[in-house]
Amino acid sequence: MDLKFTAEEEAFRSEVLDFLRERLPQRIAETVRNGQHLTREDMAAWHAILNERGWLANHWPKEYGGPGWSAVQKFIFENECAIAGAPRIVPFGVNMLGPVLIKYGNEAQKRHWLPRILDGSDWWCQGYSEPGAGSDLASVRTSAVRKTDASGDHYVVNGQKTWTTLGHYANMIFCLVRTASDVRKQEGISFLLIDMNTPGIEVRPIITLDGEHEVNEVFFTDVRVPVENLVGEENKGWTYAKYLLTYERTNIAGVGFSVAALARLKRAAQHVTRNGKPLAQDPQFAARVAKVEIDLENMKTTNLRVIAAVAGGGVPGAESSMLKIRGTEIRQEISSLLRRAMGPYAAPFVEEALHEGYEGEAVGPDEAASAAALYFNNRKLSIFGGSNEIQKNIISKMILGL
Repeated sequence: MDLKFTAEEEAFRSEVLDFLRERLPQRIAETVRNGQHLTREDMAAWHAILNERGWLANHWPKEYGGPGWSAVQKFIFENECAIAGAPRIVPFGVNMLGPVLIKYGNEAQKRHWLPRILDGSDWWCQGYSEPGAGSDLASVRTSAVRKTDASGDHYVVNGQKTWTTLGHYANMIFCLVRTASDVRKQEGISFLLIDMNTPGIEVRPIITLDGEHEVNEVFFTDVRVPVENLVGEENKGWTYAKYLLTYERTNIAGVGFSVAALARLKRAAQHVTRNGKPLAQDPQFAARVAKVEIDLENMKTTNLRVIAAVAGGGVPGAESSMLKIRGTEIRQEISSLLRRAMGPYAAPFVEEALHEGYEGEAVGPDEAASAAALYFNNRKLSIFGGSNEIQKNIISKMILGL
């Protein structure tokens, strides 16, 4: 298998690099590189820039607004964006819901929702995890009871979702709900699209260890949802959920983000001194950096193999779980090494320093301000999208038949 880029692919890479130099706002890129918090406006601005170029939904078919790229082109684009400091595309509408609607939605749903995802009319969030139903997602208890009255057919939704990323920005949420309880738990789940402005919905913030309001709890009390907002068939939502998660888990691997983080770690190791010498010359620290770099190169190769298989008509299966595990472990190790490199300067965590416009006094090297915050925030990587322990079970079942 030839894993080198062709001349055409290298030309595409040059086109991407030119685009990033011309259109990626440097203020936003610096915010990303410094580990500072992006605002809603920052994320929406990058979304709009990519949509204007036609590069936002790069894995959608052309007929629905995608650029018609190959799997290799998508890899090149995402990798170069991460290295350049571009914000991660908010994934819930473009990368998660979009593919589900394209494959399982009806024509009316596609015509209505897909353009609104592209132009930013709707900001979507994900209603999957619940207390007691995170990695064991089939145990969701949020109920949706179908009723008919003078206003027509609708579902009445009651329950709770948690760890709802950026739910405080969203006006729409796609949810797994239980529509049948007298069957095997995977067979009684449906996939609903819910307007966050519907009466009966309450969003409560969860403040994470880095002091950020990124995730939320969402409560549903007698929330009425039109039957037209059911995706696919009732009680078939588990199939759609698994399809969505293959995209989420592969994306979580974050090869480009790891490459950018490793470069940042190496810069820090040259600037920070131990016993009068750059930390990069410390044998123990250098050995750990070398190991994580080797792991990253191996993951790159595995990722390219998966891409080559998809380009040949395959569908990511156990490979997406493998990439999720290794990708998240590598990103966690890099953030751990960066925090270790900062030593005591990583301890005095000042949350305000992660926001644009902070004029307080810096403590230690430039990389120190966000070292602890990145470390703590990246602890979640091995949990969300299905914990790594669950991914190992999936691999065992799919490959070993255990």
